[in-house]
Parts: sequence; structure tokens; C-alpha cells
Amino acid sequence: MPQGQRVLAVVVTWNRQALLAESLRALQRQTVPADGIVVVDNASTDGTAGLLRADFPDVDVLAAAHNTGGAGGFALGINRALELGCDAIWLLDDDTVPEPSALEALLAARRDYPGDPPVLVASRVVWTDGNDHPMNTPRVKPGLRGDERRDAASVNCVPIRSASFVSVLVDARAVRERGLPVADYFLWNDDFEFTTRLIRGRRGLYCPASVVVHKTATFGSTDADPGERFFYEVRNKVWLFGRSAGLNPAEKAVYAGSTVRRWARTFAKSGDRKTLWRALGRGLVAGVRTAPRPTAEVLAGGTRKGATQDGATYDGSDG
Repeated sequence: MPQGQRVLAVVVTWNRQALLAESLRALQRQTVPADGIVVVDNASTDGTAGLLRADFPDVDVLAAAHNTGGAGGFALGINRALELGCDAIWLLDDDTVPEPSALEALLAARRDYPGDPPVLVASRVVWTDGNDHPMNTPRVKPGLRGDERRDAASVNCVPIRSASFVSVLVDARAVRERGLPVADYFLWNDDFEFTTRLIRGRRGLYCPASVVVHKTATFGSTDADPGERFFYEVRNKVWLFGRSAGLNPAEKAVYAGSTVRRWARTFAKSGDRKTLWRALGRGLVAGVRTAPRPTAEVLAGGTRKGATQDGATYDGSDG
């Protein structure tokens, strides 16, 4: 980052104490460290609060009064980072372990990119065996112009249209202009909606030099058998295609077709299709009949009084 600019990391966690500790230690070992770390504890019951107090006293902790899901957690964390004042925010899941130079590479791509800085730069995500994780491999931006490709190549990056919260550096000014993640998504597609909204009409990059390990239990993509959670995939996709400003009409048609194909693979691989059919029906009805509530409404009173380590609480602001 240019001198005087400030970067904060935001990590959202729920009942993964050991993985969280590994992730935070990796953040502390960065060759270019963040200026501060915000952890959103999504009402964990596994001793996470005690771990943070004992082993990571310098981390700014937001303790959610209830589990707000990944969507609510990142909305809380990003809002807190904006309150603290920053120029860029590094978003990570609690099972993400960044290599020592991960942030340095993201910052270099952002700094050296020709023209206006990209609104986001995403890391290369690998599994524990070093292979690219299929759950978090960003797609190359469709319909690329030659100048976009050249500008990205000049910093050894690739233009993308969306990214995942597993490891992505986002521009704080762009977030202030275009808003927080939609907390009512709870889980699934919240990062897709948020990052497409940030990137639309602007530039987003995939940076292979920035490497993080995503320590999921298994190696696989999002079409693995989700059970009842498929409801969120369906409802949120209907909300996204029908109500989000992240994609233009042509893009919505392309991504909708891709979604239907992925759902077909999910059903084909499932050992419990009855549950998936039930979740599909519920998700379609909810997606059509309802709309996501404003994030400020969803998260109002979302943290316990005095729950942050410096005494701050979430004030319901939408940033």
C-alpha cells in the first residue's frame, strides 16, 4: 500500500477454535502484516472467546449475540473495519491459513496496477495437498477487453468477475459506496453477490502469487451434497438474480444457466434427493415471495454489549 494507507484483516469464526488459532498465527507471521485484525465470533460455544482473550489480546473482537452466518459475520466485521478507519480490508474465513507472503502479494498487485486500483484482489486458494481448491477457484471475467487483460498481466494477475470470502482484499472506499454484504443471505452466495456488486463496471483481479490454504474437511466443490442447507443456495440465488445489482441482465442469464447445471450435478450426486427436492421447493418459494431485509435491520443489536475487547459495539450502521 502507498505510505499512510491502512489495511485491516477481518476473520469470521464459528466453533473452529483450533483452525482459528492457526489462521490468526499465520496472519501475525505475514511478511507485510495488516495494521490490525478484527475477529467476528459468531456466538461460538467451543471456548473461542477464552482463546482470543488468552492468546490474541491485541485482536479486536466482535462477539455476536447469535450466529449471524457468514453473511452477517462479514457484514459486522467489514462495518467494524470501516469504523476503525482503513483503506483496504482483507477478508478471510477461519479455516484459511495464508502463506507468509499472501498479503504482500495482494498489496503489490493493488499498488502496481496501472490506473485506478482494482476494487478487489483475490488470492489463489489451495487445499491441504497443494492443489487448487475447486470450491474457491474464481472464473476469468467473460467478455474481456484487451486493455483489461494487459493491465492485469502487467501485475501477473487475471481479471475476474467475482471472488470468495476465503481470502480477498477489498477497497474500503468501494465498500462505502456500494454497501456491506447482504446479511439476510446468512450463508451461500453472499460473497458472490457482494463481490459482483463491487466489481460491476470496475476491475477485480485474481493474484496467483498470493497463496492461502483452505482447510476444509474434504476436497470438493460447492455441488457436494448439501442436505437441508440447499435451501439457502436456492433462495439466495433467486434473490441474487432477481434483486441484486451485482450482475447485468446478460450476466444473470449466463450465471443462471450455470446454476441450473450445477444444481443438476448436485442432485445426481446426492444420496438424499428427497431432502434436496424439499429444500429446492422451499428455497424457490422464499426467493420469489420474500426479499432480503436491510442489513442494518438484520444486525441491529447483533453484538453483545461490551463484547469487543475495546468495548465497542455494533451500532446498526450500514457503513
